[in-house]
Amino acid sequence: MSKVIMKLDELSCPSCMVKIEGVMSQTDGVTNAKVLFNASKIKAEFDENIVSAEELVAKVEKLGYLVQSTKVTAA
Repeated sequence: MSKVIMKLDELSCPSCMVKIEGVMSQTDGVTNAKVLFNASKIKAEFDENIVSAEELVAKVEKLGYLVQSTKVTAA
């Protein structure tokens, strides 16, 4: 398992949080995902044998959010 923290450009409303958490929770390999609205960050645990951090970033950006930086660590 790995963890990723994604720093977003900015979250403008709480519904953004719900949208991102919904997509992340439906992604194969993601075991836990939490959006920190006030910090504009996403924290997720994932199985790197199923999905990559780059794929998770792509999913977030497909929703229309700019990922400024990512940090991946072993869980």
